[in-house]
Amino acid sequence: MEEKLIYYFSQDKCEGNAEMKSLLGGKGANLAEMCNIGIPVPPGFTISTSACKSYYQGNGLSDDLCSTIKEYMTILENDIGCKFGDSNNPLLVSIRSGSVNSMPGMLDTILNAGLNDTTVIGLAKKSGERFAYDSYCRFIMMYSNVVLQLDHQLFQSIIDNERQKNGAKSLADLNVDVLKRIVCDFKKIVHEKTEKHFPQDIEEQLLSSVNAVFASWQNERAVSYRKIHNIPENLGTAVNVQAMVFGNLNNNSATGVIFTRNPSTGEKKCFGEFLVNAQGEDVVSGVYTPIPINGKQENTMEKLMSSVYQELCEVCKKLEVHYKDMQDIEFTVQGGKLWILQTRSGKRTAEATVRITVDMVNEGTITKEEGILKIDPKIFDNLLHPVLEARGDQKVIGKGLPASPGVASGCVVFSASDAEKAAEQGKKIILVRLETSSEDINGMNAASGIITARGGMTSHAAVVTRGMGKPCICSVNGLHIDKNGNFFSVGDTTVNKGEPITINGGTGEVMLGILPTILPELSQEFKTIINWIDETKMIKVRANADTPKDAKIAKEFGAEGIGLCRTEHMFFASNRIEFIQRLIIADDKTERASALSKLEEMQKSDFKEIFSIMGGREVTIRLLDPPLHEFLPDNQSTIEKIAKSLNKSVESVKNKIVQLSEKNPMLGHRGCRLAISHPEIYSMQTRAILSAVDELKKEKKAEVKPEIMIPFIMSEKEFILICELLKKEAKNFDVNYSIGTMIELPRAALIADKLAKHAEFFSFGTNDLTQTTMGLSRDDSVNFLNSYKENNIFENDPFEVLDVEGVGELIKIAIERGKKTRKEIKLGVCGEHGADPRSIEFLIKSGVSYISCSPYRVPIAKLVAAQKSKCAWISGKQ
Repeated sequence: MEEKLIYYFSQDKCEGNAEMKSLLGGKGANLAEMCNIGIPVPPGFTISTSACKSYYQGNGLSDDLCSTIKEYMTILENDIGCKFGDSNNPLLVSIRSGSVNSMPGMLDTILNAGLNDTTVIGLAKKSGERFAYDSYCRFIMMYSNVVLQLDHQLFQSIIDNERQKNGAKSLADLNVDVLKRIVCDFKKIVHEKTEKHFPQDIEEQLLSSVNAVFASWQNERAVSYRKIHNIPENLGTAVNVQAMVFGNLNNNSATGVIFTRNPSTGEKKCFGEFLVNAQGEDVVSGVYTPIPINGKQENTMEKLMSSVYQELCEVCKKLEVHYKDMQDIEFTVQGGKLWILQTRSGKRTAEATVRITVDMVNEGTITKEEGILKIDPKIFDNLLHPVLEARGDQKVIGKGLPASPGVASGCVVFSASDAEKAAEQGKKIILVRLETSSEDINGMNAASGIITARGGMTSHAAVVTRGMGKPCICSVNGLHIDKNGNFFSVGDTTVNKGEPITINGGTGEVMLGILPTILPELSQEFKTIINWIDETKMIKVRANADTPKDAKIAKEFGAEGIGLCRTEHMFFASNRIEFIQRLIIADDKTERASALSKLEEMQKSDFKEIFSIMGGREVTIRLLDPPLHEFLPDNQSTIEKIAKSLNKSVESVKNKIVQLSEKNPMLGHRGCRLAISHPEIYSMQTRAILSAVDELKKEKKAEVKPEIMIPFIMSEKEFILICELLKKEAKNFDVNYSIGTMIELPRAALIADKLAKHAEFFSFGTNDLTQTTMGLSRDDSVNFLNSYKENNIFENDPFEVLDVEGVGELIKIAIERGKKTRKEIKLGVCGEHGADPRSIEFLIKSGVSYISCSPYRVPIAKLVAAQKSKCAWISGKQ
């Protein structure tokens, strides 16, 4: 049976539902679903994503598809009682995109298709001349921009000039004579720029609009958005052709956007904005500042259209319960009648996500497992962003709408291209715009924060930044931007391009300079969700922590132990580096012993503090790993300083540096190889670890069983020798400990059965295992990895997402062989992949006991571990 390309939706006849999202796109599936549950939706039809894929396979709009579109237009005409192109009773339609994943503002839309010089007269007879020409203005401007690819500003400048001349705030305030003049001016622009007249053939308008929406799937902003949000390229977009309802019909008409809960705070109260006598694009474009749906203002929808407002609130409740999630709803009121144009899961801040999830579970709308599954892991990352330190010297120069919370500091730029260039140079920047549009997506992604002079809480800037987790302030009072992009001013204060400012998206405040920040206090709702996650996940999440400070942060963020303590990081502090340098440059045993003694004292102190902080939680300590030359300088002044402090000649220090230098240190004299050459280093570290445990035990402060990890093992004999070295030192202490190894070489994975005879645990160092398996340098491969991704050789950067086919296969082999020898062997992962959602899913299935990541990513890793383990299976998602 041939797959249908078009699906109809109306109150009486609906061919789709919410489960058909991959075919109908998010918008089309939700329009169909709303029809099914009795929500007032203007009828129409959805051209499927399959048609879009066929379009990109070189078929364009096929004759069969065009013929089917005409057939469905006839069905729609009969349903509405109007005829497309009729000179007395014309049907007008909207043509909207509808991708599987929400891509706000990235794809194209055309409203009021079906208007020409004849039908506009018929519409005027039916609904009023002013309304008809208002709609015609909008259609010509939108069609010319989207289909004919003419600059929107060519048309907007004409409207702005007429508004200024007539003292009007918006298009709705202009009289019909002015609107007719604007229509004529618009048509002149089209003819001048294209050498063709504005199309009067309504069938051409419809089909070319459908074509343009399909084509927008590959426009620059949409491609960029998909890259930013990891949306697959091959999904395509559906196209929704829908009977127009008019928010610009009269003053008893309106259009707006409403969220079923506050997307910034999560408060259980409808939140949104609307405009009287306007169309939908007016609300989200940022050109106009809309009116709140409810609140203390006199002109809210709650006060101006109270019965419609109450009906809208009931729709909000119904849709939220049905979809089990906070909804973002677009609506139009035509002559006092409410119509719903779209619903989707609303983009929200991290704080709102956490509060909404907890509230909905407590209300009984969703289960804990469903709540956990709904949380985007990136949200937890945003929750841990710094907040401003309370100080009295903050100079607030402006204030606007707090559109997206968070704090950001950076240098001011005024264009998306400047934002991209500055970010490429490693600069933090704040993008300041009159309003943002979908063309700004790359600049918005590059910016640390965004300010706009216009637009409301549901504008493009607000919605997109909330989705990105970036702070944003809209409609800053009195903000003036220099037309040449050299400065902005607020009141008496001028800020030049390149000068630093700080913005607080939670309060809407703009401040001069770069201000200090502190870590946020985590809310009770956040802690509640972490408790649910801990009840649900099936593996432990530890942290990579090298110092007492790191250990404290790890514990605060809920780490269940330390999976990687890199002992070399304890040496790099400015007051310690001298002693490791003394060890390396020592000429005799006496000098070496003196340096080792001092280092042992320092390490024991650190270990004792780390063990105390972790309070009995497991701590895995990796013995010295990097080659010794990394501790020595490579510049003349520092070499001279070291020589003087060590009472050595500059020449002898230089000779030592040359002697230790390596052409490929990543594969050189490092890790366990140091212990074979210099066993005294690992002996010292073992004494430092076990004496710290011994002292704590005697002081009755903590019961600790440290896990001592030997890095870079490639041979069983190598491992046996070092184990014997460690055990010899351990005989002097009455403490429990375990010895294991890091699997970071392919050979170690392949001989895991032999290593497991002596190792009580394996920890997979996936960073180095990726490098040694794939022959890639993590530092140098950045020069060509993008080319590999563009040519589909790599779908993802293998240092961000685990290479399952190669590196993953070695992990599975090591686990399988290791368990054959030692059934209860403990298995962990301490590479960067320990916080990547796609990698975690593979690691759970492979049978690891725990994953370890940076302290700040522990909550994210915990969430993903819960989603990818028991929680996902309970919900049948996996």
